[in-house]
Amino acid sequence: MKRLTSLFFILIACAANLAAQSNMVLSKIVYLQELSLVKYNYTGVISYKDYYKILNINVPLTEKSFLIKYGGYVKAGVDFSRIKVDVDNRNVHVSVPKAKILDTVIDENSVKVYDESQNAFNPIKITDYNDALKKEKNTMIDDALKQGILKEANEQAKLAISALLQGLGFEKIEVTEEIALPELH
Repeated sequence: MKRLTSLFFILIACAANLAAQSNMVLSKIVYLQELSLVKYNYTGVISYKDYYKILNINVPLTEKSFLIKYGGYVKAGVDFSRIKVDVDNRNVHVSVPKAKILDTVIDENSVKVYDESQNAFNPIKITDYNDALKKEKNTMIDDALKQGILKEANEQAKLAISALLQGLGFEKIEVTEEIALPELH
């Protein structure tokens, strides 16, 4: 009876230890929430030209234009709040969501305006600059996607999580990408 009681307490302690490990791994990973893993630096030039329009027809001699040179970056990473962790003794499986674009920034200190036209009939407004820069952010994202920023962020996420889990003493570590099923319409 004494052996049975001791075995029962050992099993309870092992189960509690396993649950604590799973919670510890998940809490260390989820605490980060969103992890930026790859930064794509960008330098670009915006050429802007517009006319005053009447009935959607350009009015002659009302052209306004400018050139802007700027620097910025696009960051990609993973939403760690969606990570799933499965711990089995010294083995762990982590399912990581696919990387996404986290931030697109144009450094306002890097913005230089060149060749700015002056037109009394159609003056350049601050909204013209803002609209041009907003549109340019989409170009930055498209270029970063073509360069493979999301693929690289996915790889970096797997490496970062594996290193964290090795530091926690896990022997067998499996990190996989979350499978995203297409939405049915």
